[in-house]
Amino acid sequence: MKIQINSDKIIGTIKPMHGVGQPPFTNPRFKMFHYLTEAGIPYSRLHDVGGAYGNMRYVDVPNIFRDFDADPSDPASYDFTFTDLLITALIKSGVEPFYRLGVTIEVDSSIKAYRIFPPSDYKKWAVICEHIIRHYTEGWADGFNYDMKYWEIWNEPDNDEEILDNHLWRGTKEEFYEFYGVASKHLKSCFPHLKIGGYGSCGFYFITDSFVESANSSRRLGYFKVFLDGFIDYVKENGCPFDFFSWHSYDNIENTLVYAHYARERLDEAGFTDTETICNEWNCFAKYRGTARHAALVAGVMLGFQNTPLDSAMFYDARFGISIYGSLFNPLTAKPFPAYYAFTSYNELYKLKNQIEVTLDKKLLYAVGAKCENRVAVVISNPTDEDEEIFLDTQGKLTKCIITTEGKTNEQTPIPSVLPKESVLLIHIEI
Repeated sequence: MKIQINSDKIIGTIKPMHGVGQPPFTNPRFKMFHYLTEAGIPYSRLHDVGGAYGNMRYVDVPNIFRDFDADPSDPASYDFTFTDLLITALIKSGVEPFYRLGVTIEVDSSIKAYRIFPPSDYKKWAVICEHIIRHYTEGWADGFNYDMKYWEIWNEPDNDEEILDNHLWRGTKEEFYEFYGVASKHLKSCFPHLKIGGYGSCGFYFITDSFVESANSSRRLGYFKVFLDGFIDYVKENGCPFDFFSWHSYDNIENTLVYAHYARERLDEAGFTDTETICNEWNCFAKYRGTARHAALVAGVMLGFQNTPLDSAMFYDARFGISIYGSLFNPLTAKPFPAYYAFTSYNELYKLKNQIEVTLDKKLLYAVGAKCENRVAVVISNPTDEDEEIFLDTQGKLTKCIITTEGKTNEQTPIPSVLPKESVLLIHIEI
């Protein structure tokens, strides 16, 4: 495999594809946040934070505004205590919170649902969220003036067509459209400078007809599309604010990249050419967590995303705990899994900002390069089950190589003549 690195040809800007979902903490301790800083994590999406129902303390609207009958203009109606600690710790770690306004999934809602019903008063819910935003961005109620641009309305309301089987929206799709319209218009009128969007779509598996076990997607494919089409029509017809469209994928690399193109095409087709597209939940084959194979898959997605029209992405997720989705940290040792180093490697590109042309003559492998002044970095992922002979065509001096593969995690190495299967290689070049 020939890898040609053309450091003279800048083809774009390295985008923030190495964001994460909920961060690694044990309530309310944030000692692991230095890992986020060291990996240059740009965003942490605050959804499913701190375990079931956020342990009734974090982020979710009902956790902060506990009595829906209370006065939303009264600071005493709000309990910001633990969410303040979390968001402040993220800000101090250099990570911008991507705030999901809504509720945590209730996977046992078929037995009894608690908080996933449509709010009884859409406008009041929006006013409550207005005050949450003011608390964190304008100092309201002894709050803060943090730079938090993204405010996402709900998550996966398309979770299931059967209302009683939907773990996130115990209502109809039409009710959600109206709810989004009321909330988005109110919030955008209050904060025209912030980005208001949603809705955390379950995804586009209907394009590839994929069954994704970790997303339990099979019987819901058609509804995902019906919901999306109806939502876009409603937003367009009613002039609703739509600064970004968030969506999810737990599919393989190739299909997930197809979905990234589809999201942009679908928005453009509807006239939403300025609406950002953000994949803010993804995890490729989470069952392999803790292995070099997963690191290579994760790196492959981020590198692949860079070459799509996607604006940003957030991996699901960086939690510290017993879950296949918490794929960056070992819950027994509190140390990074190999996949974490896919993020540190990608950050080397992000720091250099300018994407350069890198070509390779092999499918199913991924490579991206970046440049700043006389420094160049290239990240290559081989997520396949075959070793690949490599020949590097560079325009400078190789100064350092770091590899993550079976038996080696983020180790410095001489430039290999063979790129091992299921590996990630970071190359530094001086020109």
